[in-house]
Amino acid sequence: MDIVDELRAFVATAQAGSFTAAADQLGVSNRLTSKYVAELEARLGTRLFQRTTRRVGLTPAGEDLLARAPALIDDLDELLSEVAESSHGLSGVIRISAPVTFGEVYVGAMLGRFARLNPGLTLDLRLNDRYVDLATEGIDVAFRMGESDMLSLKVRKFGSFRTAVVASPDYLQRNGTPTSPDELAEHSCIVDTNRRSPRRWVFNRDGDDVVVNIEGKILVNSARAAAGLSTDGLGIAYAPRFAVRDGLASGALVRLMEGYESESNPLSAVYLEGRALPRKVRALIDFAAEDIRSADIL
Repeated sequence: MDIVDELRAFVATAQAGSFTAAADQLGVSNRLTSKYVAELEARLGTRLFQRTTRRVGLTPAGEDLLARAPALIDDLDELLSEVAESSHGLSGVIRISAPVTFGEVYVGAMLGRFARLNPGLTLDLRLNDRYVDLATEGIDVAFRMGESDMLSLKVRKFGSFRTAVVASPDYLQRNGTPTSPDELAEHSCIVDTNRRSPRRWVFNRDGDDVVVNIEGKILVNSARAAAGLSTDGLGIAYAPRFAVRDGLASGALVRLMEGYESESNPLSAVYLEGRALPRKVRALIDFAAEDIRSADIL
């Protein structure tokens, strides 16, 4: 039995939580996936999973193996890919994580442009607003918005994105136009609960911060949805400029308080510390850096 196939079956099962889901991911039968894992347990002389009727859970030995096995498989895949790439170009799989709104508004289209230049690659984009564990979930590179405090990650900063305060012309006609942050208390505000401090809206004028605590009655965990609700005239939104760019361009949204600078946060790509960055992942990160500059989304 091939130990590489055994390790692939083990990692897929650990990440998917069941032999059936792992088999679907690997494109093999449920029986073969279970057999590979059993052979690996026999080879190692220890159980890697605690099996139940519905799911499998990792034993301590399984947890130890999962901490290292994905990197070993990736290193082998990268070695084989680099040998092939010398004559055939980039190949293999890149697994990418991104926040939902940023992924829908920008990352998906950017990956399409990258894919056209690299037809030998398979790109697996997973959108999630939580900070995923790259090692456990087998992610090669993640786009992150805001500061990352994980010491196990390397960071490539692309720039900083600013937040815009917006409302629809209809809302402003009915409720008036606020000209300073303290006037927001008199308005309906839409709260994006995905932000670290959803009700804390920060502005800056002449070097001084102005902080407003918002008491909005509409809360939503998506910057894109907040922008949509604002477009519908339901209130004022505080959202990243990339999420409101189309609305501002079409006139469906109006930017407010031009005399105040709004909050800015870094946009970065992160990947695991302690491993040589695969050439295909480095190529994607370099492409994204250039594409973000030319797309003018920050």
